[in-house]
Amino acid sequence: MELAYYADYAVRLVNSEEPARNKDSLTSVEAVRDLFGNSQQAARRATDADVTRFRSVRARLRAIFEAADTGDETLAVDLLNSLLLEFPVSPQISGHETRKSDGRPDWHMHLAEHPSNVTAGYAATASMGLAFHVTEHGPERLGLCQAAPCRNAYLDTSTNRSRRYCSDRCATRANVAAYRARKRLEAERSASTGRTADSSQEATAPTDR
Repeated sequence: MELAYYADYAVRLVNSEEPARNKDSLTSVEAVRDLFGNSQQAARRATDADVTRFRSVRARLRAIFEAADTGDETLAVDLLNSLLLEFPVSPQISGHETRKSDGRPDWHMHLAEHPSNVTAGYAATASMGLAFHVTEHGPERLGLCQAAPCRNAYLDTSTNRSRRYCSDRCATRANVAAYRARKRLEAERSASTGRTADSSQEATAPTDR
C-alpha cells in the first residue's frame, strides 16, 4: 500500500460532514466502520464511544484543511503536528502481498499503529498520510471545494496546482453557475444600455409647439 493512500483516510473523515448543508453522516457505529473501507479487521473493533471520538478528530482534521485553504501553511502544519504527536505510528516494511510476475513478496512501507481504541488507530493513519502528502506536495495542496455550499476536502495532485473542486460534479455545477451569472450580467447590461438609449432619444426629441 502506498503511503500517499493514507491521506485519503483524512479526506474521508472530514467529508463525512457537510456543515454548510447541516448534514452529518457520522451518526452510528456502522458509519464509523464504513470509513475504514477494506480495513475490516480494524473496523470490527469500533464501538458506540468511537462515534464521538471520531467527530472530535474530524473537527481537528477539517481545521487543517481550512488553514491550508486560506494560505496559512504554518497553522496547518502546527495543527497536523499536534495530531502526529498525539497519535503516533511506527513505519514498517510489509510484504503481505505477492507479485503476480514471480510470486515473491511485494515489499512496501506500511504504517503500524498501536492504538488504545479504533479512533486512535484511524487518527494515526490519517495524520501520517496527510504528513506524507504535505511534505511531498506542500500544504497548499490541501483544499476545500470552491463550489458553494459544498466545502468538501480534497487533495490536489494536479501537475499545475489547478484543482479547485472536490469532484467533477462540483466543477460542472460551478461552471454552469458561473455561465448563468455571466448571461444574467450581459442581459442586465443590455437592458440598461437599451434604457439609456431610449432616455437619450426622449431627451433629444423635438417638442410640439
